[in-house]
Amino acid sequence: MTDRLAGTFPVDTQPGFDWLGIAFTALGAQVSWLEAIAFSLALACVVLTVLEKHWGWPLAILSSVLYALLFQSFRLYGEAVLQLFFVGIAVWGWWQWLYGHRPNGTDPSPSRGIRIARLTALARFGLLLAWLIAWCLIGILLGRTTDSDVPWFDAFPTAGSVLGQVLLARKYVETWAVWIIVNLASVALFAYKELMLTAMLYLAFATLALIGHLRWQRSLAGR
Repeated sequence: MTDRLAGTFPVDTQPGFDWLGIAFTALGAQVSWLEAIAFSLALACVVLTVLEKHWGWPLAILSSVLYALLFQSFRLYGEAVLQLFFVGIAVWGWWQWLYGHRPNGTDPSPSRGIRIARLTALARFGLLLAWLIAWCLIGILLGRTTDSDVPWFDAFPTAGSVLGQVLLARKYVETWAVWIIVNLASVALFAYKELMLTAMLYLAFATLALIGHLRWQRSLAGR
C-alpha cells in the first residue's frame, strides 16, 4: 500500500469482523469488505433512481454511511463529510419523491410526489455560479483544516455532489448533467487514491447518469 492509502479507520473493528480486511483484488489494488459492500449498495441505489423507484433512497442512506467510514480512513475528508450530508438529503429526497410537490402546483397531487421538471436558464446560471463558489470555499477549508493531500481535487466533486443531490431530490433533469461531471472527476480522484473498485463504480455511475439523463428527457418530453 502506498502513502496515499494512509489513514486510521475510525471504528474499532476488534474483536469482531474486520471491515477493512481484504475481500479481493481489483486492477492490482486491494479491495476491502467495507468498500465492496458500499459499492454494491450504491450501484443498486443509482439503478433504482434512474428508473424513478423511490426505494433507491434507503439504499443511498446505507451506502453513504459505509462510504463515510471508508473515505475518512483514506483522508478524503471532503468526500467523507459529503456522505453524511447524503444521509440527510436522502431522507428528504425519499419524502419528496413520495409526498413532495412544487410551489407552482404543476404536480397533479402532493400524495403522488413530485414529477420530473427542468430548471430555468437563470437557475442553470445560478447552479454553475454556486458550484464555483462552493468549490473555492471547500478547497480552502480542506487545505487549511485537514491533512488532505488533494484538497482542491477533493473539493470539486464534493461541491458538485451537494448541488446534484439537491437537484435529484427535487427531480430536476439537470441533476444528471451535474452527476456526469462529478462522477468523471471522482473516477480520477479515486484512481489516484488506489480505490479502484470505487473508481470503477463511479465510472458506472457516469454511464448510468447519461442513461438517466436520456430517460428523464424522454419522460419530460412525453408529458
